[in-house]
Amino acid sequence: MALRFITMLVATAASASTAFAQAPAAAPAKAPNANAIIDAKSMTPEQRSAAILAQYGEPVFDPQSAQRTEEALKRYRAIAAKGGWPLIPAEAKYAAGAEGPDVELLRRRLVVTGDLFTVESSGPYNDELIAGVKRYQLRNGLLATGLVGPRTLAALNVPVDKRIQQLEASLQRMQAIGFKFGERYVVVNIPAAFAEAIEGDKVVRRYRVIVGKSEKPSPTVTSQINNVNLNPTWTVPSSITKHEITARMRKDPGYLARMHMQVLDGRGNALDPASIDWSESKVPDVTVRQDPGEWNALGRVRIDMPNSYAVYMHDTNQRNLFANDYRFDSHGCARVDNVRDLAAWLLKDTPNWERPQIDAAIATSQRQDVKLTKSVPVAWVYLTAWMARDGIVQFRNDIYDQDAQLTEASADIKAFLKPSPEPVTR
Repeated sequence: MALRFITMLVATAASASTAFAQAPAAAPAKAPNANAIIDAKSMTPEQRSAAILAQYGEPVFDPQSAQRTEEALKRYRAIAAKGGWPLIPAEAKYAAGAEGPDVELLRRRLVVTGDLFTVESSGPYNDELIAGVKRYQLRNGLLATGLVGPRTLAALNVPVDKRIQQLEASLQRMQAIGFKFGERYVVVNIPAAFAEAIEGDKVVRRYRVIVGKSEKPSPTVTSQINNVNLNPTWTVPSSITKHEITARMRKDPGYLARMHMQVLDGRGNALDPASIDWSESKVPDVTVRQDPGEWNALGRVRIDMPNSYAVYMHDTNQRNLFANDYRFDSHGCARVDNVRDLAAWLLKDTPNWERPQIDAAIATSQRQDVKLTKSVPVAWVYLTAWMARDGIVQFRNDIYDQDAQLTEASADIKAFLKPSPEPVTR
């Protein structure tokens, strides 16, 4: 069953550029060959990003995630007990039809983790091996091309001990999060840089997101989504005003006016930017606020989720960034692709707020706050490893290096709590 599921996903990924990137309608074509090598270089960044997004079928986080991840952990500990898996040489080259020791080594590597269902130790780089490579790529958030490029090679060579560390750290987070799942809820998995809208235990929406930079990481947090702001203003965080706005104003006094930003005093009164001392030695005691519009850093939609980190989900005026494979570029909030669609889903139980009404309200360019009839739970999670209901173990890069930190902290706690040996008496 798992093999049929992966074959279906690979076929979906091969045709996802039309389904997800909203490409022009094309003439009917034959079903994609799940075992064919995909030329990623011929795809636009938008098509490549959409194809990766289309590959995932099951929720990343649900009430049984911890239990399943424990099962995955046992599986990988058993692999470690048998010696792990072989490393693929950096100079190895793979192409359809190729033969030789490198191909045999790749085959053995994929058999260890169940990505290839054969014990055959020789033979060419054939359809069966291509399908095994695609299966592995799917589990690691990579575009399923069937070719072993640098990113696939790096993933293949992550040692089993590191994979166990990822599973252990993710399991600890799942067990500690205390999230109250609802009939409808939203999950942002930070390392995977995507969000899911889940309803009736099924993923009904999935979106690319841009989350925090490594130096400004997005936090793990749970909350309730209770409002959708249309045409929001953006109050610039004081840290950005201090370190970025002041520097720009010293070089370009017209910057604030061009960016549709106002300077406000402590009472909310507008000030003339020319009256402010923007010198490097001064920290202006002012608030900078950006007016609603296409230029606004929050775009046209902000999704409120009250929390102590003051982070939220929102649109952006830089939508081209969603096509990037690396989407860790925010100051901590989550920018959501096609956020109007998410807003419509959140407001589906709120009378008179379907997608046409949302679009019409945005077209007025006037700020409007729409309260949800029923709040929707939301969780931002940091899971670099998990097993979904399909039984497939997924891995993502530890972008903030938090798995190693958690493992080290856990070891320190265990060492601290370990009882001291009883003194020897004679």
